[in-house]
Amino acid sequence: MTEGTTTTAAEGSDTLTRLEQEGEIAADYLEGLLDIADLDGDIDMDVEADRAAVSIISDSARDLQKLVGRDGEVLEALQELTRLAVNRETGDRSRLMLDIGGFRAKKREVLAALGAKAADEVKSSGEPVKLEPMTPFERKVVHDAIAAAGLRSESEGEEPQRFVVVLPA
Repeated sequence: MTEGTTTTAAEGSDTLTRLEQEGEIAADYLEGLLDIADLDGDIDMDVEADRAAVSIISDSARDLQKLVGRDGEVLEALQELTRLAVNRETGDRSRLMLDIGGFRAKKREVLAALGAKAADEVKSSGEPVKLEPMTPFERKVVHDAIAAAGLRSESEGEEPQRFVVVLPA
């Protein structure tokens, strides 16, 4: 029995080490990008929900806004490029999450509130509610908020018009 526990702990440690390595590779890549673009920013690394999380923070919100783009479009592209840089170094697909200037953190709060509101609407009406199309990140946050409210949800449609449907219990 102890042997199984040891294996699980070792696997957990290996996963953490792998995610920390992903964060280091991503940080190096992003530091190079900031240097090339002549932008100021500090890089913060963490491991959240079994994925590496890297954030770029700066006192110059204007510089960071360029990296976020309109409604996070540039941020999404930078995240994908960073994941590709990690993949190139490790040979493994990365689920790394990138945030710039707290954009995703703020967006997460707004989306969680949207999910909770939709759940309340479904609970009171008993009818499914369809939300506007969202990115995969946005849908995940909404799905989590709906599950926390005790309801089910599913995604429907094709990218980029994929949306969340909140279902009655």
